[in-house]
Amino acid sequence: MARSESVALASLASGAPPAPAPALVIHGRLLVLSLACLGIVYGDIGTSPLYAMRECFFGEHAIAVTRPNVLGVLSLIVWSLVLVISLKYLVLILRADNRGEGGILSLAALVREPAGRGRTLFLLGLFGAALLYADGMITPAISVMGAIEGLHIATPLLDSWVVPLSVGVLIGVFLFQSRGTTVVGAVFGPITLIWFVVLSALGLHQIVRAPEVLTAINPLYAVDFFVRNGFAGFVVLGAVFLVVTGGEALYADIGHFGTAPIRWTWFTVVFPSLLLNYFGQGALLLRDPAAALNPFYRMAPPWALYPLLVLATAAAVIASQAIISGAFSITMQAIQLGYCPRLKVKYTSAQIIGQIYVPAVNWGLMAACIGLVVGFGSSTHLASAYGVAITTTMLITTILFYMLARERWHWSRAVALPVASFFITIDLTFFGANMLKVAHGGWFPLLVSGIILFLMLTWRKGRKVLGAHVAKMTLPLDLFMGDLQNQKIQRVRGTAVFMSGNPTGTPLALLHNLKHNKVLHEKVILLTVLTVDSPYLSDPLHERVMLEDLGDGFWCARLRYGFMERPDVPAALASAENPGLKFNSMTTTYFVGRETILATQKLGLSPWRGSIFAWMTRNTGDVTSYFRLPPNGVVELGARVEV
Repeated sequence: MARSESVALASLASGAPPAPAPALVIHGRLLVLSLACLGIVYGDIGTSPLYAMRECFFGEHAIAVTRPNVLGVLSLIVWSLVLVISLKYLVLILRADNRGEGGILSLAALVREPAGRGRTLFLLGLFGAALLYADGMITPAISVMGAIEGLHIATPLLDSWVVPLSVGVLIGVFLFQSRGTTVVGAVFGPITLIWFVVLSALGLHQIVRAPEVLTAINPLYAVDFFVRNGFAGFVVLGAVFLVVTGGEALYADIGHFGTAPIRWTWFTVVFPSLLLNYFGQGALLLRDPAAALNPFYRMAPPWALYPLLVLATAAAVIASQAIISGAFSITMQAIQLGYCPRLKVKYTSAQIIGQIYVPAVNWGLMAACIGLVVGFGSSTHLASAYGVAITTTMLITTILFYMLARERWHWSRAVALPVASFFITIDLTFFGANMLKVAHGGWFPLLVSGIILFLMLTWRKGRKVLGAHVAKMTLPLDLFMGDLQNQKIQRVRGTAVFMSGNPTGTPLALLHNLKHNKVLHEKVILLTVLTVDSPYLSDPLHERVMLEDLGDGFWCARLRYGFMERPDVPAALASAENPGLKFNSMTTTYFVGRETILATQKLGLSPWRGSIFAWMTRNTGDVTSYFRLPPNGVVELGARVEV
């Protein structure tokens, strides 16, 4: 008898319910994660049918609604989903996880690790991250407006309500963010499943009335489309690209769900539903070219229009939530990697560390989204700004993937180069088509991402200049320890922890405390917190804390964290195992230095850039909460520093 059967019989004999078989547990967990994955990962790409097909045949750069054009656009849509999403992201890019975490910053950090020679590549990744912030502003606005514009199909009299209703929905979306990804996924996962079922049903209803539309799966229709339309066909690629927006979210959310649920959900639910709906819209256009005004809502029978409008709005809310959560994750990574000031970060799940909420980013994105809705006025106008940021990010991802395949996976050039070249050709084609939008609104994401990248680099440069200046002011630790032997300094009971970014120098806070208070604690810990290029430590128990006994009650401590981990200094010190250092949180005082920045031209920053860095420093988050220090056990000692 098999062991699992014996366990089940024993459980029945004892009156306890039998334990589920391991296979059932695995499959059950996969189903639960896949359902939540629908509500988090696939919201963006899942709402593309609201506007993607319409933008090809309606608007400033629309092409004629003819049979060859409809089949050609459909062929482009089908093969874009196959090559960009199914092959590039689901098969290849999802393999490039950085110890369980994904996203362009994780990929850039992974490429930078070997020999530390990837500064240019990491800057590319940083620019890609900045572009995702711009995407986080446009995606909620265009998704929500695209859904609510269905009111025009119900009655044109309600057109004036589209903008105020969109603003109201967006405010609700951003107010809901503080509840966390777990709550959102639990609420919206089932709704998203219903959304994809409805997408399939609407598409099938139209396909059976014009089944010849299925011939568009032949890629020759896409080739014929370019031959017939020339440059106008190339321009339409900017609208076709809208069907693959959201591809980066698949990679960024590896840490939340793992690769299996993301792949399984795409191939069993999302991909088939999207294909059926796009084919359905094409079938409708073959029969009724006038439906190009809004082919998605025109597929629905009159009685289903208002319920579909409500469901589409809910799906748009989900799409918005997904990209906003991605912006939170990027912010956390940028903070830990030293490219962003310490912002207030709230952890919304006690079980999953990657689920966070950043209030400053949330309210900034909300203001930008509302401004875009009011400023552009319609999803058609917003589509001109959409896609520029995402296609640039996808191009950067492909470049980084090539370097990863060569350096980390040791692919030969004969294998890696053709694969990368194939996808770079696709990326550059979409990139070129989207660059034509720059004058019509595409400048917005480029401007926003440029500003964000500048702020990131300014913060990094400012901290480097500040660190160099503080190092000059800092007494080398070995000299301080030598002088300490020759002085009689009163020691008081307890432990003092001095936070320092320089493990070889004496913290300024220690020198100031000794100068003004004339005492030292019995035990003194000189603490440096380091962030590694991996999202998590592979062995936290042995890698987290490194202690060195300096003698005379002094200890040097280094704490290491991954860039997706939440620093907790007291917990880390309490976990340190050393017979010579017994950590008692009740008798410990934390000394933290706080610099007041004065912008000058002395040390490498221009006055105007130094002023920006000083402003960022003044608005940085609280060290106490960031490192989870006890508020009543912290002493801050200030210093004025010129940069």
